[in-house]
Amino acid sequence: MYAIIETGGKQIRVSEGEVIYVERLDVTEGDNYTFDKVLMIGGESLKVGNPLLPGLTVEATVEKQGKQKKIIVFKYKPKKKYRRKQGHRQSYTKLTITKING
Repeated sequence: MYAIIETGGKQIRVSEGEVIYVERLDVTEGDNYTFDKVLMIGGESLKVGNPLLPGLTVEATVEKQGKQKKIIVFKYKPKKKYRRKQGHRQSYTKLTITKING
């Protein structure tokens, strides 16, 4: 059984026991988190929302809060002496999907 949920402006396909990384959520490590924006549930039968499925949820446990590796943003315009170097580390939340209620 799998589900498609929406979080952080993205749609993610999840199944029970899977580990996912999503945009930072405001929860502490070890807590449970419930996704209520479920777009689709599949398996033996398929349920598709329009756009959401009411009353269906996906439960997850927060494993870790962290930051990804640094990326370098470098802007450059030739022959104009314009160079800008900037680094960025995106925050994430590591989750383990525990249950799909559907």
